[in-house]
Amino acid sequence: MTNLHHPRLSGLGRNPAASEGVLVRLAAHRAGRHGMSMRRGPVTDAVVEALLEHDDGDVMTTLRAEQISPAMRRRIATHPNPAIRDARADFIHHLVEFGTTVVLRDLEEIYGQPLASLVAAPDPKLRAAIAGSWYDRPAEVQTVLLADPDPEVRAAATQHKQPGVPAEWRDRCLADPAVRANVAWYVPLTWDQFTELMRTGDEDIQRAVAANPHLTADMVAQLLDIEDPLVRVAVAQSRHVDDATRDRLYALVEARRADGDIDAKVALSWSFTEPDWMREAPLDERLSYLDSPHTVFRRVLAGSRDLPEEAWLRLDNDPELSVRRTAARRPDAPPDVLERLVRAHGDVFHHRPLLVEHPNFPRHTLRTFVDEPTPNVRYVALQDPELPVPALQELAAAEEPFLRRGVARHPNITDALLDRLLSDPDPNVADDAAANPALRPARMNRILTEADL
Repeated sequence: MTNLHHPRLSGLGRNPAASEGVLVRLAAHRAGRHGMSMRRGPVTDAVVEALLEHDDGDVMTTLRAEQISPAMRRRIATHPNPAIRDARADFIHHLVEFGTTVVLRDLEEIYGQPLASLVAAPDPKLRAAIAGSWYDRPAEVQTVLLADPDPEVRAAATQHKQPGVPAEWRDRCLADPAVRANVAWYVPLTWDQFTELMRTGDEDIQRAVAANPHLTADMVAQLLDIEDPLVRVAVAQSRHVDDATRDRLYALVEARRADGDIDAKVALSWSFTEPDWMREAPLDERLSYLDSPHTVFRRVLAGSRDLPEEAWLRLDNDPELSVRRTAARRPDAPPDVLERLVRAHGDVFHHRPLLVEHPNFPRHTLRTFVDEPTPNVRYVALQDPELPVPALQELAAAEEPFLRRGVARHPNITDALLDRLLSDPDPNVADDAAANPALRPARMNRILTEADL
């Protein structure tokens, strides 16, 4: 994160081109150390020594064992200040205590044992952390976790559909109050299991069952009269309901959303359920949803890879942006479709790969996006690593800080532009400018001198 009072120092701390000498000087300032805590890659002994001289443990919290030499690891392990000596271990212990997902190698590093051994650790919080973070654990480890005496561990072990619940464990898990809501949404259910779950009357269990992709038509029929909007939407997405029933269920939920019902809003706008069964359905069955009035069915259809040309033409012009974006991710999406979509709406930068990274995207057009009126579309131009300086200058003068930040991170930035953005009124822009590896060593040293370092 950016240090709001000294953004140039925090940015410089994470600059991959900062020399050892720069980092040693920077270690004397809290903002610089804060930036250094986000560095990736090896940290030299001289820099670690400087951190040990000035740090109160913040950087030691984030430094991984593989970033520093064995000699420095020993130095830290025997440091007289417990705030430094125990910083990394305390940080991981806190993550475990609060049930946060933990990087597996961090658990092995701090607890000094392989994962398979940690599954039997005395601390149930640690066992739960293993269950919640080790997604590809072997079947024998999953069995141990399912049998754990602590309900939090069992719940963590069944939170995700992988590695799953063996068939011989299903009855036991479905009878366990700690895990049955987790398990009910993904394991195949017998009629007796389904009936027993519905008999509980528990809202969470009913929602989980309704989203279960293995339900039979008879099971789905039993859910039709439940008024919970999340159940109704899940049932509406089942392959076992006809179009009229599906339309009726959606209409009921829409009416409740119009009345301000928050559950209905969640069910229609924020729910992650989809008719996943469509992905494996025969082509003719999938194509029958090309005219569906419900966006989610057209969006799942657009995720196909084997549709005829006329279907792609329809999906590329769908009224819903999410459908058009999904269709554009097919391997043979036409260049003009990709450009038109990004030029009209920008790209989704949290969804990788970007549409502008599609092999068919006409990347030579990227620099022309600078002239678009919409700021988020103009930002796309910055995906051209050779964007001309005049274009960078234009974007650096934008009102929107996120555009100036994009320029501050750009590899083709000039010294003059960097210098200007280092003094930007938005601290995030200045931080990004200081973190740009194009920043010259002389300018880095000037930043340090100006901060009396």
